Amino acid sequence: MSIVAPSPPRPPSRRELAARQRLHARRTLTAAGVLLGTGLGGFVDGIVLHQILQWHHLLTSVPRHENFPDSTVRSLEENTFWDGLFHATTWVFVVAGLFLLWRALAAGARTTPLRFTGLLLAGWGGFNLVEGIIDHHLLSIHHVRDDVADPLPWDLGFLACGVLLLAVGLLLARMDRVPED
Repeated sequence: MSIVAPSPPRPPSRRELAARQRLHARRTLTAAGVLLGTGLGGFVDGIVLHQILQWHHLLTSVPRHENFPDSTVRSLEENTFWDGLFHATTWVFVVAGLFLLWRALAAGARTTPLRFTGLLLAGWGGFNLVEGIIDHHLLSIHHVRDDVADPLPWDLGFLACGVLLLAVGLLLARMDRVPED
């Protein structure tokens, strides 16, 4: 009885290696677009809703917590601090997205403006859905409008916006093909 040693696996061909590298670069580019969209969507939320319109701050609806109403200077200071941490977090998403974008482009990834816009919109929509479900509904730490008698329609509208941004973003990202080399 003779024992036959298994033959070593065949190394991947240049073509297979190039295909793997293109796939990795494309996935990195996709992650970059979604992370950038998430961070930029967070900036829009924080700048427009928190600062310009002043509809809410991060913790204006914390149940049974007197330190966070929007009616005193002390609570405004507290909320501004937490809004700042929120902005710092969205900034980290943008920096991570820019880093991945740089890596993907350096690796040869290609995209079109329409596809990349779709990825940004998908990230923004994902941000709205996650932030809306967690902060507005599960934790109830704030609502889109804390200055109205019934904030639910505003919260649901925010979620609907998130669904629309996500759907349009995915549609744009999938319908626009990147030309192959």
